[in-house]
Parts: sequence; C-alpha cells; structure tokens
Amino acid sequence: MKAMGNRVDKSGSLGNVRGHSAWRLGLIGLLLPLALGSAAQTPLRWNNTGTATPPAPAATQPAHTVARSPVTAVHTMPLASGFDVRLFEAMAQRLVANQRVPGLAMALVQNGRVLSARGYGVTDTRVAEPVDGHTVFRLASLSKGFAGTMTGLLVSEGALRWDSKLSDYLPEFQLQDPYAAKRVTVADLLSHRVGLTHNTYDRDLEGNVDYRTLTQRLAYAPMNCQPGDCYAYQNIAFSLIGDVVFAATGDFYSQAVERRLFKPLGMNDASLGLEGIYASPRWARPHVRGRGGWVALTPKPTYYQLPPAAGVNASISDMAQWLIAQGGHRPDVLPAPLLATLHAPIVATPGEMRGSKWRRERVFSASYALGWRVYDYAGHQLVFHGGAVQGYRGLVAMLPERDLGIAILWNSESSLPSGLLPTILDRAIGLPDQRWLDIEPSDDLLYAERRIEDAGADASRGNASPK
Repeated sequence: MKAMGNRVDKSGSLGNVRGHSAWRLGLIGLLLPLALGSAAQTPLRWNNTGTATPPAPAATQPAHTVARSPVTAVHTMPLASGFDVRLFEAMAQRLVANQRVPGLAMALVQNGRVLSARGYGVTDTRVAEPVDGHTVFRLASLSKGFAGTMTGLLVSEGALRWDSKLSDYLPEFQLQDPYAAKRVTVADLLSHRVGLTHNTYDRDLEGNVDYRTLTQRLAYAPMNCQPGDCYAYQNIAFSLIGDVVFAATGDFYSQAVERRLFKPLGMNDASLGLEGIYASPRWARPHVRGRGGWVALTPKPTYYQLPPAAGVNASISDMAQWLIAQGGHRPDVLPAPLLATLHAPIVATPGEMRGSKWRRERVFSASYALGWRVYDYAGHQLVFHGGAVQGYRGLVAMLPERDLGIAILWNSESSLPSGLLPTILDRAIGLPDQRWLDIEPSDDLLYAERRIEDAGADASRGNASPK
C-alpha cells in the first residue's frame, strides 16, 4: 500500500514561480497579522525555506467578526458566470457510469451555504447499494486538517502554544540527535518540519508494526535537517500530536475531536478508527482493480493506528459542514484568528508543483501550513489537502477569494475523479476550459442531463392529469 501523503521533492527552493513571488509575499503579509491576532496564538517559527518573517501581532479581532479566510475577510468575489452546480453533478454521475469508479460523493459550499452534497454510484460492487449524502468514506490524510484544527482550539484557549516543545509533553521522545529532539515544537509536527526523511517508517507501519514501537524507533531514524529547517511529509511523527493533546488535556485525541469538532459542527456521520467505520449504518467499501473489474476489500487497519494523520471517517454531508466551518461561517466553534493561523503558509513544498497535470499547469507555488496545503492556483490562493489509502481517495479544497469549498470522496484507487477539482476551480475563477477529465465540461452535457431528469420527472408523475 502506498503512503497517503504526496511524496515531494526534497529541495528547499521554490525556484521560478512564474512571476508570482510578489503575490506570495503580499499574501503572507496579509495572513500573518490575522494569524497572530489572538493573545493565545503564539508566533510560529517561520524560516528561510521560502517563507517570510512574521510582523508584530495585530490587535485581537472582535468576537463577532467572521473571517471566512485571510483573503475573503477583505473581499469576496462572486463565482464566475460559467459556474454551474448541475453541470458538475452531471459530470460526477458520468464518472460512475458503467462503474468507471464504483462510488463517489461530492460537496460544494459557497458563502456558508451547501450548494450540493450528493452521492453517486455504489458503496460495494457486489451488492450495488447506492452512495448517498450520508454514506461514510475513509478520509485518509484529509484527517490532518482535523488534527491542526483540534490543536489550534487548544492554543486558542491557552492549553498549548504553537511553540510548545514536544519534549515538555512527551519527555520520552527521542531523535537521533538529542539536541534536535528538544527543539521540536507543536507547529513543527503539524507542518512536517520535524527534520526526518520523507514518510519515515510508513512502510514498517504497512508491515503491521505498531505505532508505539515506531515512535520509539524515531530515536534511530535518519535526519535531513534540524527541526524547523526543512519539510518532509510524515504520518508517524505527525501523529504524535495526538499524544500531546492527551498530555495537555487528559482527553484521548479521538474523544476530543468528537466532542470539540464533530458534535458542535453537526458532523453526525463522522467517526474515528476502524471501529467507527464498521459502526456506520452506511459506508463505502474500498475497491482495487482486479482482472474482472473492481474488487471490494475489507479496510486495512494499519493507518487507523494514526488517528491524527489518517483516522477520520465522514460522509459528504459531514464534509459540507466542515468546509462551511473552515470557511469562517462557524465562529462559535472555530474562532476567526485560528482559521487565519491554520491556513497561513509556513514552509515551501515545491514538489507539489509536479505530478498531476493540473498541478503542473495551474500551481505556481506550494506551501504547507498546519494540517493544510496552500497553493497559488493560477494566481489565486487555494487551501487544499489530498488523501489516499488502499481503496479510498479524497480531495478537499477552499478558494477563499470566492468563499468556495469543494470536497470529493471516492471508494477506489482510481485517480480519474481528481480531475473534477480543477474543472470546478477553473469554472469558479473564469479560466478557459481545460480537459482535466475525459468528460468534456460542456453545456451540452448539462442540457442532456436536464432532459434525462425532466423525462424522469414526467414519468414519476404517472397518471396525474396535466394542468
């Protein structure tokens, strides 16, 4: 099984970002005063890997202020005229036709409202139960945004600081360099700046070595740099934040997330762990390709050992509420200064500008924040994360200047649905259509779907007399 994080280049230089360096610096200058606006939000340790030094903290925002994000707090632009929700729903339906992918769910939210949160296809190719808005999927690395947010709530309350040392809460924590172990902060964990090599011990985890043993082995793991000085994606080390939450509060991480995030946000289908997905009334089975087509599997328990990195299960209805909250429309649960901090870029991740076609052509710069990635998407800020574990994949993205949130979850190893994201983003921004999918984003598709729906509606009226 492949590790869930996107493996990226180890270079620390952004290089040529196609003329958008001024945009990045301007964005950071806008982000940081908001990010440091709360007395409980202690400054993060920005460094020289493509990021800027933060200015002095600004005054605390009034409690009633809703900062949808650092950008939309200034100005929210309308969606471009080509944005049509029914078109995207029709495209999602075409993706599951003939089981090109077994099942898929997609949510679109804008300005605090749910535009669409629907399921498509089936939960299991063997029984053909339809995916709906409450079908639960495994989120894999989309869980990292929950970990950053949960930690941020504790920082907002003063129970933790972003610069709190890991060793103060986990004195047994060791790295190959004893001095380095004393330097690792809470923010370093959540931004993948521990100093280890990429995906340290993920293969051992996949080989069924338990989490506790692997955290002890970090004392012998090779290091690339001192903590805070470079980026390398982690799952094992990242999940130490769950132990910090327990040490700081006395609450188990999973219980804290359920109590502080799932319940108040109305994420009623959400859970953590293998037991959580099994207990769900409706859940999508993972699928891999076999000789005869898609083969349904039993979910692997390995990455469920890491609740902060990969433990969350949720429906697309849950994800719609999550996006609304992350967009700043639930200040009763997520304070505005916290959101600004969570979404502020900390360390450059230039490898993210390679890989899939849409990243190569649309992403001009890339960074990691606190459980979130931050991209320059064709000159527009995009807060993003992807996730994948055997038989499940997902994407979540927010376009702050349009106050738009997108979540796409599917129950197969296919990469095909990922093309929906840039298709939707391009339409929202007003960029020329690109063929990100082998389904053309044309109005003809939309009109064809409407004719089908209209015909279905006529048939469902049965013997009703026309008026």
